[in-house]
Amino acid sequence: MAHELPYIAAIEEAIREEMERDPSVLYFGQNIATHENDPFLQAFGPDRVRVTPISETAEIGMAVGAAFAGYRPVVELYMAEFMLVAMDQVVNEAPRFHYMSAGQVKVPIVLKAGYGFTAGWAGQHTGSIYGMFMGVPGLKVAVPATAADAKGLMTAAIRDDNPVVFFHHYLLTLEHGDVPDGEYVLPLGQANVVREGSDVTVVAIGFMLGKALAAAEQLAGQGIACEVIDPRTLAPLDTATIIRSVEKTGRLVIVDQSTRHGSAAAVIAAEVASDGFAALKAPVKLVTALDATIPYSQPMEEYLLPDEAKIVAAVHEVAAAVPA
Repeated sequence: MAHELPYIAAIEEAIREEMERDPSVLYFGQNIATHENDPFLQAFGPDRVRVTPISETAEIGMAVGAAFAGYRPVVELYMAEFMLVAMDQVVNEAPRFHYMSAGQVKVPIVLKAGYGFTAGWAGQHTGSIYGMFMGVPGLKVAVPATAADAKGLMTAAIRDDNPVVFFHHYLLTLEHGDVPDGEYVLPLGQANVVREGSDVTVVAIGFMLGKALAAAEQLAGQGIACEVIDPRTLAPLDTATIIRSVEKTGRLVIVDQSTRHGSAAAVIAAEVASDGFAALKAPVKLVTALDATIPYSQPMEEYLLPDEAKIVAAVHEVAAAVPA
């Protein structure tokens, strides 16, 4: 059975259920437990739910230490960019200890961070920076696109024995979807073929999934059948599912809100070029943001970012290519 929830509520449901199931799960951050009526604080008390200092270095450092001590902290970071001031903890501490201790040390933390709030937030709070974390050994990266996936991936992230960065798109916050009742775990590293098709594979990351599905519907009316894939996690990346699809369609378009040269799309394209090149009947097309800071102006913002029309144009371009 399932029930309908907004995307953000599905994430909170996963955290709440895991805290009920496992007393070692903690929840803290700068916007957590700021008043006595906070529902998590009321449910689990100040020993497990705490407001932190306005210091990402401190709160992520606290999480690493708590994980060493046997706890499973979830850190509410609010904005992905806030991790940038604590990159030593995110990149050089939390992901390294399991390897450096020959597996003796576990660091089960979840760094929950919003991304991509473009609607007039301008330069410093609009980044889609998940691509920069993909290549950090020991660090897993989840980017759910639906409410159900948000619940399932958060549950899996909390249960994972090493660090997971959990990116949620601001503009998905109130998007409703059916969410499975009770315990729901979605394995990290398992892509989802959301729509089947035979002509072009479209891989869409996070918030871009909705735009890719809308484009696919439009293209279906024009006689082009798109297979739409949601990677769901970028590390581990399910390249096998993507390459199987490309072997069927022969064409690939990757849609990513990140800037082109900082995108997960570029990594996915490289993987397909490396392991699936023989199947390609046309060059891979990337539909990404331009390599520029997001502007405040709405028309300029729209010019910079991927949208349905740009996806449709890219699909037409690869579909029209004649194999050599």
